[in-house]
Amino acid sequence: MEWLIGLVCLVLIVAVVAFWAISLYNGLVRARNAYQNAFAQIDVQLTRRHDLIPNLVEVAKGYLKHERETLEAVVAARTRAVTAQAAASPADAATLQQLGGAENMLTQALGRLFALAEAYPDLKANQNMMQLSEELTSTENRVAFARQAYNDAVMAFNNKRETFPASVVAGMFSFAPAALFEIEDPQQRQAPRVQF
Repeated sequence: MEWLIGLVCLVLIVAVVAFWAISLYNGLVRARNAYQNAFAQIDVQLTRRHDLIPNLVEVAKGYLKHERETLEAVVAARTRAVTAQAAASPADAATLQQLGGAENMLTQALGRLFALAEAYPDLKANQNMMQLSEELTSTENRVAFARQAYNDAVMAFNNKRETFPASVVAGMFSFAPAALFEIEDPQQRQAPRVQF
């Protein structure tokens, strides 16, 4: 009879440990799926951004005939960003870094285009240009929000996978750390100059 009680206790202990391990594993899977979904949202917003740019360039082309270099720089930066986006994977830090670099170059090229548009009052007042500029600004805000949501999901996943006891399960099932999506923007790093 004692061996039966011992066997029941052993089965209960094994069942509790199995339930615990399964629950940790499922939590890691949910966290991984959350950051992958967040990356997909960034992808949606970047695609929207990339789709708006050719329209913006077409509107500006007629006004900026003498500024061909700027327009070509925007088109080339967009092409690099689209290529980097296609290759990007939330599980690969190197491709995320390449995507961040390409998006940064695109942002800088667009900044030059908008600065140039300021010098052309007719272009600045063009209804299509104003609408596209507003759409692009809205999309930039969406990209920033999606990037923040992705980085929050990555942090939650990495915290979950690195804390004990989930780290044991993460190691057993090869849950690799997720990489943050960072865009280096030198302008954000500089203190603004104020002149009186």
